[in-house]
Amino acid sequence: MKTILKTALVILTLLAYTGIYAQDNVATAFSNSYQQEKLGKYSDAIKIVKQVYDEKSYEINLRLGYLSYMAGLFTESMAYYERAMALMPYSIEAKFGYALPASGAGNWDKVLNQYFDIVKIDPQNTKANYRIGSIYYGRKDYQNAYKYLEKVVNLYPFDYDGLLLFAWANLQLGKTKEAKVLFNKVLLLSPGDKSAEEGLGTIK
Repeated sequence: MKTILKTALVILTLLAYTGIYAQDNVATAFSNSYQQEKLGKYSDAIKIVKQVYDEKSYEINLRLGYLSYMAGLFTESMAYYERAMALMPYSIEAKFGYALPASGAGNWDKVLNQYFDIVKIDPQNTKANYRIGSIYYGRKDYQNAYKYLEKVVNLYPFDYDGLLLFAWANLQLGKTKEAKVLFNKVLLLSPGDKSAEEGLGTIK
């Protein structure tokens, strides 16, 4: 019995030591990768992190997703972010991260889907609502743009980006009175703003 207990204690000690050693290696790899990132050496930073790669580590996959995006490796970046999201399905940061390489690759439907997933988790997420509205506006789908931008402005009534794009969405939908009020609010935030003045100039 004593032999079994001693053996078990040795195994537990070895496992604990191995875990601490592995954690130290990851911490060192991350630290060294930050140094390379500051120098703009993203490929070197990726190589360093890959030396301690663990497919079950959310943090490592997230880090490699970001570094791969910065290196212009959009396909690889999306793959790492996908693994991170599989490990942490409710992670908003991983979804925002995935949207970076997806937009870089021009996959706007994939970008939009990530923002939809974010607002399902966090309906009041201003950044996601604004970006959905912005994409719809760019597609000239002003009705849908209006819906998401209205939420942004309700949450942040005196925010420049939200007010300006919401003003333009109102104008495109023929809501000239509302657009005029919104453009004037933009001018309170940004006196002489060219976009706001241009919008006002189209209203008779």
